[in-house]
Amino acid sequence: MRIAFMGTPDFSVSALQQLVSAGHDIVAVYSQPPRPAGRGKKLQKSAVHRAAEAMGIEVRTPVSLKSEDEQAAFRALDLDCAVVVAYGLLLPKAILDAPKYGCLNIHASLLPRWRGAAPIHRAIMAGDKVTGVCIMQMDEGLDTGDVILREEIEIRPEDTTASLHDKLSEMGGRMIVSALQSIADGTATHTVQPEEGITYAHKIDKAEAKIDWNDDATTIERQIRGLVPFPGAWTDFDGSRLKILEASVEQGSGDAGVALDDQLLIACGSDALRLGRVQKAGKGAVDAAQFLTGHTVPAGTRFVGE
Repeated sequence: MRIAFMGTPDFSVSALQQLVSAGHDIVAVYSQPPRPAGRGKKLQKSAVHRAAEAMGIEVRTPVSLKSEDEQAAFRALDLDCAVVVAYGLLLPKAILDAPKYGCLNIHASLLPRWRGAAPIHRAIMAGDKVTGVCIMQMDEGLDTGDVILREEIEIRPEDTTASLHDKLSEMGGRMIVSALQSIADGTATHTVQPEEGITYAHKIDKAEAKIDWNDDATTIERQIRGLVPFPGAWTDFDGSRLKILEASVEQGSGDAGVALDDQLLIACGSDALRLGRVQKAGKGAVDAAQFLTGHTVPAGTRFVGE
């Protein structure tokens, strides 16, 4: 098929690569414009932008698709389909309707659960046991279109947003190839999303990264895994932020946010958390044993938010 690929972050790259490997003609890639990043705030191309350039594919980076000129340029591609994966721009109706088979979206949740921007984070933080990928026929709503293909995956107890991201990225690439084949064969089915079970995965706010030790240990442990690698759940330690990258729930009770021993067991609103991997501001991540070689943390030490 003649396809325009529309995506921006690392999550989208696997799908682009698998579409190319399957023999589809990617006539253009749309991605978010380069943004300032890093300490020097130099303009950085997106992960998809870089991957497309490496494959010799034309990259377009409009700031909006609302103008008649942009929509005319999109129609002129004479597409069979557009594949959209975490692109970051709203698609007007004129764009949605331009390709022969419309626009397909790879969404990292089991719709209608976790419509919106941060489905992987939210699934982990909510304690979901399964998640997955849906290939959706896009309409003008927010992740409301018919589902063409759906596949589940278990959320394992050790999964973080980082590990689940990689699994779902590969899965989405494999599934979009299958979905396009079913469309070409005329065997694709379109399933209307149910009205029950709708939830919204709102974008992660940095304020959510602050740990409230009054929460129960299970909730905080999910928060920690859900916010790896970014922005990272944190608490205050010795006057500065300490990111907690890994922890496990243990039995224990005491004042919330107070160490129960000298091995980083911290009391929560219910039960306690044993810190396993941490990172001080401006330093690299270390495991608990390494951290304790340079810091004395006796029982009674308080870990509190700013």
